[in-house]
Amino acid sequence: METSKAEIQENKMGIMPENKLLLNMSIPIMIAMLVQALYNIVDSIFVSQLSEDALNAVSLAFPMQNLMIAVSTGTCVGMNALLSKSLGEKNFKQVKLAANNGLFLSFMSFIVFAFIGIFGARTFYLSQTDITAIVDDGTAYLTICLVCSFGLFGQICFERLLQSTGRTFYTMITQGTGAIINIIFDPLLIFGIGPFPKMGVAGAAVATVTGQIVALIISVFINHAKNPEIELNIKGFKPNLDTIKRIYMVGIPSIIMVSIGSIMVFGMNKILISFTSTATAIFGVYYKLQSFVFMPVFGMNNGMVPIIAYNYGARKPHRIKKVLKLAIMYACLIMFIGFIIIQIAPTMLLGMFNPSENMIILGVPALRIISISFLLAGFAIISSSYFQALGHGIFSLLVSVLRQLFVLLPAAYILSEIGGLDAVWWSFPIAEIVSACLSALFINRIYHKEIRPLELENN
Repeated sequence: METSKAEIQENKMGIMPENKLLLNMSIPIMIAMLVQALYNIVDSIFVSQLSEDALNAVSLAFPMQNLMIAVSTGTCVGMNALLSKSLGEKNFKQVKLAANNGLFLSFMSFIVFAFIGIFGARTFYLSQTDITAIVDDGTAYLTICLVCSFGLFGQICFERLLQSTGRTFYTMITQGTGAIINIIFDPLLIFGIGPFPKMGVAGAAVATVTGQIVALIISVFINHAKNPEIELNIKGFKPNLDTIKRIYMVGIPSIIMVSIGSIMVFGMNKILISFTSTATAIFGVYYKLQSFVFMPVFGMNNGMVPIIAYNYGARKPHRIKKVLKLAIMYACLIMFIGFIIIQIAPTMLLGMFNPSENMIILGVPALRIISISFLLAGFAIISSSYFQALGHGIFSLLVSVLRQLFVLLPAAYILSEIGGLDAVWWSFPIAEIVSACLSALFINRIYHKEIRPLELENN
């Protein structure tokens, strides 16, 4: 059988200079994720014009939305790591199996969340608050987001296929287009401008899923036209249990790790709402604002993972080390810039969300305290994806569990009892210190057990 052109050519992840490669892979994703962060903020800015209860309705949906994203991205992290490693090993049969089974798992995940949306959205809100306006608006918002989540699951899966082969420029197109459509439709559907119905909070959900579905359609087309290294063949497809196991060996720790964020936010909201519902609104606003800082770092992550996995498969430890150092440096720089902006202009940032005077009074110190954690967060975020790229998702999981469940939430509760609302926010810097220390320990362990032997082998 004739060897295809895709098989005989060395992928750029194995030969391009490391700094150029990391920027080439990451910048398109970072731009796309910045646009996504922008539409997350715009969502809340528009909704906040309705009322503080409307803003809370959207904010309290975060744990369930985050869980959905956790399952999707975690599954695709596992698929991506296996796929990129297989490309590095020139194992093209495994490349095809990883891609097809990843797509199958994404579809099955959508079915589960659609079921939750139909039968569990109202119960989810009632578990957090009994304020009728928040429950009613939130139920409508979350039901639409979950029942129509096939756009989200499909979009993320097909974008990860592009990332795994180094074609990150195209993910900028898909994510950017979806986000722009969301931003355009938000005011039209929330306020009923022109021929569009006035849907309130539900309109924000319709705008969101519309953008996701359009992004899915574009990403399917681009994969078919521009990604020859990956062959998707749904006809006659049968799940491969060994491949699914290998995907979830990395994916499940990643899913749990991100899902823990949902538990953390749920628990934090319970602590904060015991003081005032304004505190939960502030926390929701913080998450929107911090996404504008964190999303570029996550974009750096998404660009780094296939590079690390590919070069691990190709047994090139010097490239692994250099890419990791560069990613940490860039991530820390981004987080430092975010820290400075929040320290200087918290009132202006809160002012975008139609805040009450009480929200300004409570929110300014909250943002300044939480943003201190940014100074270490960049290192911890990059470290987590490094572990996943090398197949050590369990290390990422341990760091995340310790940080959010065993440090952050207990610290928040204890500080709330001792020092009141203002003290609660210090739990974030405390948790980040623990996370950074444990991440450094695991990086050192991986180096001595896996990267150092490769260096000796190459010498």
